[in-house]
Amino acid sequence: MFTPTPLIPMASTSHKILASALGRRRTSAASVRLLSGSTEMTVNGKPISQYFPGLVAKARYSQPFAAAGVTKYTASIRVSGGGSSGQLNAVVLGLSRALVLASEKLKSPLRAAGLLTRDPRKRQRRMIGMGGKARRKRQSPKR
Repeated sequence: MFTPTPLIPMASTSHKILASALGRRRTSAASVRLLSGSTEMTVNGKPISQYFPGLVAKARYSQPFAAAGVTKYTASIRVSGGGSSGQLNAVVLGLSRALVLASEKLKSPLRAAGLLTRDPRKRQRRMIGMGGKARRKRQSPKR
């Protein structure tokens, strides 16, 4: 029997898996495994600082740990779909959900920071007769 192998394997670590959660945003999905330890997080086999470069991204993906006030966790993340911004937001939601599964007392500070709410906004579909765009109207003739 054929068993499919994942395209990008999770990082192999000797840490204990504490929680596993899924985060989504638009068309991106992030599968997060929360591990014990303080090594750098990995995303699709790369260090997270290399996958999401920049100070703004670093502030965003470290936000769940800062809001919860914990430093003893690391994560192995597999993300797919969408663009870099959607993937980053999916990772943040997945990290927040995994922290809540690891320790229930972290739920209230994460909820207060707004990190446990999935952003439901999606791309507006195109309407018939709109010239290929969602909100474009036909040009009306002059006089």
